[in-house]
Formats: sequence, structure tokens, C-alpha cells
Amino acid sequence: MAENRRRSDSLAYVTPRDQGQGDAWTAEVQQRGGQQLAEVAEVAPPREVAAALSLEAGAKAAVRRRIILIDGQPIELADSYYPLEVARGTALLEKKKIKGGAPTLLAELGYAARHASEDLEFREADDLERTALALPEGSSVLTLLRTTTTEDGSPFEVQFMVMKAPRRLHYEIEVD
Repeated sequence: MAENRRRSDSLAYVTPRDQGQGDAWTAEVQQRGGQQLAEVAEVAPPREVAAALSLEAGAKAAVRRRIILIDGQPIELADSYYPLEVARGTALLEKKKIKGGAPTLLAELGYAARHASEDLEFREADDLERTALALPEGSSVLTLLRTTTTEDGSPFEVQFMVMKAPRRLHYEIEVD
């Protein structure tokens, strides 16, 4: 009996890269864009991120905030959150690019992605999002909350992305 497997473009963002390869975002937008690392800090994450990371009330997390550009224009705000016990003492809390990207570093630290879930929401942009993405008042955005867990279900990375709308997401289903 053939095994059904789901494959999506998101797989590249949770999979370690080969030796010498850049991170997945850089590879995707290399021809037309790039990314700017805006902030690396210990913060109180938004409620939905704290819940996804299974953090106690008031607990902090490490965040890496990036602005994704295409043709020099901001198209996405991408924040990656990590429990402090995962991030402290690592490049996750350094304000510089991580060679091979965070998934490669996380795998080296023993955090191999075994499951990722994604929640999408289409909503009106807030003031900060409108400013950062150069959107007119009343504009909508697409948000994606991706939670990545280990084999035992422990969450170790939550990404929260805010994308200009309209935006098309592509998923594939591979049937063997």
C-alpha cells in the first residue's frame, strides 16, 4: 500500500540546510529581494506565541525579527520565537545571520523538527504593520503562525509572519 505524504513549501523553513548553504529565506528571495534582521531580544511574546511554546504566564522568549523584501519593498514581517532554555548561549540570541539558518543550528543543538503546524488568518492590518509594510489604512494582511515540535511534541520554535495581502500560498501533496 502506498504511503501518503504531505509536502509543502514550508518544509524548507524547518529543515536543516547542507553544509555551506545559506538559510531558506535568503535562497528563496536571492534573485529579487532579501531580508533585514531588525531585532534580536528576550521579550514577552504575544499570547498566541506563548501558548504555542507552552510558556507560563509572564515568561519571556527569544525573538528574531526580520523584514522580508522583494524588489526593495517590504512584503512580510517574520518573527521567530524560541524558549530561552533553547536560545540562551547560542547564535539565536546574537544580532547576526546564522550560518545555514536557524533550522540548521537547532538541529545541531538536538532540536530536530518532527512536526510543524500552521494556522492562517486573514485580518485588517494594525498601525505598526501598516507602517512597516507601507500599507494604506484599511489594508488587510495574512498571518501565519507556525509551531515546530520535536519527536515528543515539545515546541521549540514558533514563527509568526505578517504578509501583505493578497498573497498566494502553495502546498503540494505527494502520493507514492
